[in-house]
Amino acid sequence: MAKSDAAVKDPATKGKLKLIIVIVLALLLAIGLSVGATWYFMHSAQSKPVAAAEVAPVGKQPAVFESMAPAFVANYNQNGRQRYMQVSITMLARNQGDLDALKVHMPVIRNNLVMLFSGQDFATLASPVGQEMLRQKATASVQEVAQKELGKVVVEQLLFTNFVLQ
Repeated sequence: MAKSDAAVKDPATKGKLKLIIVIVLALLLAIGLSVGATWYFMHSAQSKPVAAAEVAPVGKQPAVFESMAPAFVANYNQNGRQRYMQVSITMLARNQGDLDALKVHMPVIRNNLVMLFSGQDFATLASPVGQEMLRQKATASVQEVAQKELGKVVVEQLLFTNFVLQ
């Protein structure tokens, strides 16, 4: 009787053992493929930027930064309370000559930016998303003046180097 119980348990354990072996082999195969694919892509990615680095300097000019001094100070009302905002801005351009030509129109640019800043909502500006949206609007405002006055977009981006809300 003991032999018949062992014979009955033996096929079931052999089936479970085979299942475990198949699962372990599948996991090892998946891990091996993952490691191999990662190594392949990392190795091929290291060789490609060298070629891209040789081509990049020819097509794109170096960045030119110009600070817009003094900093912008704007005030606005929020629920009957007076609020202030101070923003220091730096312009990013690619051509110093175009940037110098744009400086002639700086009073128009500063006026447009002050009007844009004073029309903002404090709750929106208190979040990083709101600040980024304001930066993009300010960039579009400067690009619009440059397009109108010079016939081309001179400023690539405006960068907020200091942003204070009170």
